[in-house]
Amino acid sequence: MKLYTRVEPGTSSVSISYDDSIFVLGSCFADSVGARLDNAEFNVCVNPFGTLYNPLSIAKAIRRLESGEPFSIEECVHMGAGADLYCSFSHHTSFARADAETFLADANFSLMDASVRWKKCNKVIISLGTVWCYFHDGEVVSNCLKRPQVEFERKALSLEQTTAALRGIVEENPGKQFIFTVSPIRHLADGAHANQLSKATLLLAVQQVLGPGREYFPAYEILMDELRDYRFYAEDLSHPSHVAEEYIWENFISFAVPEDQRERIAENLKAWRRSQHRPMH
Repeated sequence: MKLYTRVEPGTSSVSISYDDSIFVLGSCFADSVGARLDNAEFNVCVNPFGTLYNPLSIAKAIRRLESGEPFSIEECVHMGAGADLYCSFSHHTSFARADAETFLADANFSLMDASVRWKKCNKVIISLGTVWCYFHDGEVVSNCLKRPQVEFERKALSLEQTTAALRGIVEENPGKQFIFTVSPIRHLADGAHANQLSKATLLLAVQQVLGPGREYFPAYEILMDELRDYRFYAEDLSHPSHVAEEYIWENFISFAVPEDQRERIAENLKAWRRSQHRPMH
């Protein structure tokens, strides 16, 4: 008896190994996979501007990494909702600081290091979360920084716009290989149907840009089809649980990492877990 649908990721033509320089960009799922790669001691840089959700923000971040242009005082934004912190529309709020000068110092230090690593990297993992974008004065933002909603225009990218953004990323970086994934995290603010339309647009756009040196890992399908039970979700019923994250991670490793390096991953992660233990006294 078959009691569930097994999603077979297969073996990626784009592999990652300890010999590679890896860059990870995108949604919360990128943070999850990137953290595990880092804990396993891969040479990896993860979301140097913080979590990014939509294709336009990811493309914009890559252009900034390529140019290395420092952030300026004009890009500093005073956050709303009484936060009294400073950030920029290119960053996640984890970068927010008590004053603009401290934010700029930290943001530009991160940019300087990440720009060098971007130019050297040969493997890129991109996790796409949603096609919904917020625009401020006509420019896409990565985060609204708790500013009043009236300051922003909210739009869903079309399939053509989404495909163009992804195609621009891969064609402007011919020396790099890409693994795309669509985040299994559900964005339910607009309802289940709108979330499905958003994910479907991302899936179709990724399919349009696949080819030599470009692969797709089915994280979305694994959670939706193979782990289709709420016990594999966190309490918010939108994010995958820790067990689901670990299961998808194991599938990703079998998909993307050569078999002769997997034992090293297991050993490094075991050492990392030991390092996290703290003495009681």
